[in-house]
Amino acid sequence: MAIILQTRVNKLFGSIRWNIVLVFLLLLITSFFAIASTTISLVGNYQLNQRMRNDKYSVEKMAVSVTQLFLNRDISGLNHAIERLAGENDGRLMILDASGKVIADTYARAEGMRISLAETATIINGEQTFGYGVYNLDSNPINAIQNGAMKWINVCTSAIILEGRGVQGIVLFSASLDDVMNNLNVLQNNILVFFLLTAMISLLLSFILAAVITTPINRLTQGIKEMGKGDFSVRVEEKGSYEIKKLSATFNNMSEKLENLEKSRSQFISNASHELKTPLSTMKILVESVLYEESMDADLRKEFLTDVNREIDRLNSVVKDLLTLVTLDNKQISLNKSLFSLSDLVTDISGRMRLYAEKHHKKLFIHVEEDIDIYADSAKMHHIINNLIDNAIKYTEADGEINVNLYRKGKVVVFSVKDNGPGIPKKDINHIFDRFYRIDKARSRDTGGTGLGLSIVHQMVMLHGGNIYVESDYGHGAEFFVELPMAKN
Repeated sequence: MAIILQTRVNKLFGSIRWNIVLVFLLLLITSFFAIASTTISLVGNYQLNQRMRNDKYSVEKMAVSVTQLFLNRDISGLNHAIERLAGENDGRLMILDASGKVIADTYARAEGMRISLAETATIINGEQTFGYGVYNLDSNPINAIQNGAMKWINVCTSAIILEGRGVQGIVLFSASLDDVMNNLNVLQNNILVFFLLTAMISLLLSFILAAVITTPINRLTQGIKEMGKGDFSVRVEEKGSYEIKKLSATFNNMSEKLENLEKSRSQFISNASHELKTPLSTMKILVESVLYEESMDADLRKEFLTDVNREIDRLNSVVKDLLTLVTLDNKQISLNKSLFSLSDLVTDISGRMRLYAEKHHKKLFIHVEEDIDIYADSAKMHHIINNLIDNAIKYTEADGEINVNLYRKGKVVVFSVKDNGPGIPKKDINHIFDRFYRIDKARSRDTGGTGLGLSIVHQMVMLHGGNIYVESDYGHGAEFFVELPMAKN
């Protein structure tokens, strides 16, 4: 039970929402105590300093007023004088001799007592002529100046000095500071109430802020969980701050790419299975015919076995192309680059392919600029050139024309193959390099294609840092362009 409770507590306070709330409250509490203590200290110091200045002025006047009476030892007159002065200043007044002994007291309770306070000692010792102090009588009771229910008092002393003879006595004035302390307590309580209200409002705002921040994060988390289950169609709302919007947009973009990748993978598996299944089904029918037709004519049996052999070749071609694509996808194919003449390679391949074209009653024209060298993998370039020319010948009708071109264009070399065949519909151009993509599936299989040739060519061109694209006027042929970087001198 304790472990479960601890786990729940860790989960609760480990969340971003609670971290935001706790940090917010910590900052608020720290700021409050700093501001509250500073404010109370400043207000208290100001009021006490103001009180001290007023009391110093009053007690010095009192000292002047009673000096003559004190020196004449007129106790009766002295008592009348301090009664009047104490009443005017709303406090208690004592007259002490040079040793700190009380001679007169408005409360008539301390006569004959010796006052031992820091404010009297500094005058008796000749250190200064004025003293001031604040006392809490609850925590530090002083019998000589204890006064009823007062908790806080101030003590202000001034020396009675006779010129040439030094300190002759001391005037000690004390008054209640409860009003000042009560004001400070009221201020402190008001600040505390203000803090509690502010804390409640801030706590509510911090929850709202945390919700604003964590809600899109929770949406992203939920989206990631759905993706983990294999649902790549999930999208999240692109709401919130700039950073959250950007994160959501990035997630949606990633999700879309994964969804497309998954669709491509499924389509690839479906197409690959179909391409492999079709020749296998054909071979099964042909082989079963040979096995179970005992009286089959020898020429027919030979024809069937020839068809089986052709389907096996087709299977080998599909498997070979699939393995090539896998190695290209996994970056397992390394380029064996060397400097060679692309002009000679195009001329050589085109010359051999011309014989194949003429055999099928098609014309192939070669237009090659001389002395074009590139730094590339010659075997891969042979595959690219051969595949594009072979496709052009296959998809060109009898008596059609194929033009092979090689020329310089700025800092690149352009190899193109143009035919006057049926061309490519506009809607299919963007998919022409997709795997197993066929414009006319029946026609493509008749020509022996696997639907992977152009995809392999595209990958090989990309490996060389080049570019490949197609232009077509549907019904009037197509032209494939391969752009490759020229060899640096």
